Amino acid sequence: MNISIFDVTGPVMIGPSSSHTAGAARLAYVAAAIAPDGFWQVKFGLAGSFAKTGRGHGTDKALLAGALGLSPDDTGIRDAYALAKARGISYDFETIELPDSHENSARITFLYEGGETFYVEGSSIGGGRILVTNLNGLAAEFSAESPTLITMQYDRQGVVSAITQLLAEQNINIGVMRVNRTARGDVASTVIETDAPVPETIVRALKSTPNIIRVCAVSV
Repeated sequence: MNISIFDVTGPVMIGPSSSHTAGAARLAYVAAAIAPDGFWQVKFGLAGSFAKTGRGHGTDKALLAGALGLSPDDTGIRDAYALAKARGISYDFETIELPDSHENSARITFLYEGGETFYVEGSSIGGGRILVTNLNGLAAEFSAESPTLITMQYDRQGVVSAITQLLAEQNINIGVMRVNRTARGDVASTVIETDAPVPETIVRALKSTPNIIRVCAVSV
């Protein structure tokens, strides 16, 4: 069995629990990085242990702080409610059911002017680590431990090859790639874990690529 020093010591974090605090903050941080900018409200649907014991471990503050862009080791997590008020961000917590999910799971929904929404589902799986499982209705499975490129696109021929070609041109090696779609010809997502951070030049180029709806690069 291979055991890393991270598994033994755990993450650098604020709060009493790597699962309920550090993992929660990391999950919300990644969710906010994926979601479009400019949200005015965020709703946290808590499932399993997050719903039952989360407040006692500071899960509520950790999730809110992560959604506001604070990392798991930021001391500002303690003041998440005040920070949200200062930024004019509304928030809400509720208990939901997420069948077949990990016991520490949440659906984080971002709300925008005009009624648009975007949600991310995921879990805190221990030691401050996370697993993202759903991107606005599209199945996903990634941890964001490696630099990750995420696109949402119309399911058209040539879109995925255009993405991989841009990465190859910049000598960015692909470690893992997953493509999911709601239905043939509908909306799809491509999640690519890479060996090096994806530069902003690639993100900008992909944003102007036909049939691509949204692009973001996450490196935590």
